[in-house]
Amino acid sequence: MNKLAILWVSGEKETALDMVLMYTLKSNVNKWWDECHLITWGPSNSLVCRDEEVQKQLCLVQDAGVKVYACKRCAERHDLESQLAALGIEVDYMGEPLTKYLKDDSWKVITI
Repeated sequence: MNKLAILWVSGEKETALDMVLMYTLKSNVNKWWDECHLITWGPSNSLVCRDEEVQKQLCLVQDAGVKVYACKRCAERHDLESQLAALGIEVDYMGEPLTKYLKDDSWKVITI
């Protein structure tokens, strides 16, 4: 199986719109990968919570079937858990899942 996990750490809107969300959406819609997960981590959590345009694009990604997760520890540090969950993002501790992605040869991981 050919799977992709995208670890999104950048808080820059341009990076979010012109790379992360665009590539994630196109990857899933065009079936470039059998499975695609998006993990928001750190500054990207804050960007998602404050920017409506990013939220709209993220919704398209979710509607395309991409599983979206947020790092719970990061969300807790910035009091964003409820906002992220309200956007349909699964908020969970992501250290162990990320480590599994990295160790599993069926997953490719990119960090942005």
